[in-house]
Amino acid sequence: MFSDTLTVVIAAIILDLLLGDPRWFPHPVVRIGRLITFLEPRLRRLIPSESVAGIFLLLMTVGITFGLALAALQGAYALNPAAGFAVAVVLAWSCLAARSLHRESRLVADALGWGDLDGARRSLSFIVGRDTAALEEPEIWRGVVETVAENTSDGVIAPLCCLMLGGPPLALAYKAVNTLDSMVGYKNDQYLHFGRASARFDDLVNWIPARLTGLLMVVAAPLIGLSGRDAWRVMRRDGRNHSSPNSGIPEAAAAGALGVQLGGTNQYFGKPVAKPTIGEPDKPLDLAAYRGAVRLMYGALFILVGVWLVVRMRGMLW
Repeated sequence: MFSDTLTVVIAAIILDLLLGDPRWFPHPVVRIGRLITFLEPRLRRLIPSESVAGIFLLLMTVGITFGLALAALQGAYALNPAAGFAVAVVLAWSCLAARSLHRESRLVADALGWGDLDGARRSLSFIVGRDTAALEEPEIWRGVVETVAENTSDGVIAPLCCLMLGGPPLALAYKAVNTLDSMVGYKNDQYLHFGRASARFDDLVNWIPARLTGLLMVVAAPLIGLSGRDAWRVMRRDGRNHSSPNSGIPEAAAAGALGVQLGGTNQYFGKPVAKPTIGEPDKPLDLAAYRGAVRLMYGALFILVGVWLVVRMRGMLW
C-alpha cells in the first residue's frame, strides 16, 4: 500500500509549500484535539489515578488516530488505487506545517513593520505559549524567532521523517502525540500528573528529530549566508539551556547561525519564568533575524528531502 511513498511525500511537500494549511480545510489535528477533549473528562471520571488516566489518554488518542488513518488508506486503496493515492497525499499534506509556520510568523513580522505593536502581540499569542500582552518589540522578535526555530523540528522535520519512514498513519500518530503535549502537557495543578505521560512521550519521540534538525540547520547555515561554525558551537554549548530536552537544540543552532541571543525570562499565566539564555547578542533580534530563521527552516527542509531522494534513488538502482 505504501509502495508509492516517494511520490506521496513529494506531492504533500509541494502542496504544503503552495497552499500551507487553508482555513477551510478539515484539518485532522482539529479532530485529534476534539478527541482529546472528548476523552479527558471521561477518563478522569472512570479512573481514579490521574497518572493512569493520562496513560490511557495517550494510548487511546495515538491508537485511534493511527487506526483511523490506516483504515482510511486501506479503504481508499481497496476502492481504487487513484483514490488511495489521493487520500494518502491529503493526509500527508495535513501533517506538514512549513508554509503555515511561515505565514503565521510573518503576520507578527508584518505587524511590527507597520508599527502595530498590539497586532504583533496578538498574532504572536497564536503561535507561542507565553503571555504576550505586555511584550515590547525586541521580546516579540525573540518570541517569533524562537517559535520558528523550535517548530522547524516538531512542525516540519519530525512529521516529514515520520512520513518517510511509515507514511501518513505514522505521521498522524506523531501529530497526535504533539497535540496531546500542547493540550495536556503542562506542569500545573490540573495537568501535572494527568499530562505527564503525554509530555514524557512527546520528549521521547522528538529526541532524534530535534537533534537532526539542529544538524540540518548547521549544514544549511553557510548555504544561506549564515554561520555554520557558530551554529554548531552554540548548539553544542547551549542546546541544553532549555526546560525541554529537545526544544533548545534547534533554538541554539538557530541562535548561533544568526548571531543572536534567545531564551531569558518569559511570563506564563501572569508568572515570570526565568530561563537560561541561548547564544550571544552579537546581532539584534529584528526583521533580519526573523528572515534568517525562516531561511534556516526551509534550508533544513530541502536538505533533508534532498538526502532522502538520493538514498531512495540509489536504492532503486541497486
